[in-house]
Amino acid sequence: MYTMKSFSLIILFVLFLFGNFIFKPNHFIESTFKVYGNCEMCKMRIEKSLEVEGIREARWNMTSKIIRVNYNPHVISLNEIHILIAKKGYDTEKEKANDYIYNQLPKCCQYKRDGNISQKDSIGTK
Repeated sequence: MYTMKSFSLIILFVLFLFGNFIFKPNHFIESTFKVYGNCEMCKMRIEKSLEVEGIREARWNMTSKIIRVNYNPHVISLNEIHILIAKKGYDTEKEKANDYIYNQLPKCCQYKRDGNISQKDSIGTK
């Protein structure tokens, strides 16, 4: 009886320690979408904004304005990825950056904003 209780406690302890590995499948998918920007500094800032848990790789193409993101949807959603980029001042095809944050970008990073982003409110805060 005592050994069964000890065994159960050991199993619970192991599950607690390794729960992230057990309950968050290591399944990565790739998505691509448009992110507005101009220069190498934009590229650095956009890619750096996605250096978070759940994202394996993010590469933005300055010419096409397309980002390729390899991420684990069990850890981070595609919507959250759009929001992370918008919080750094860059519009995506789904999220518009807050005007105040956009205006804080270096002049070389300020692109023509055409207002074609379909969303209800700007993302980010002062």
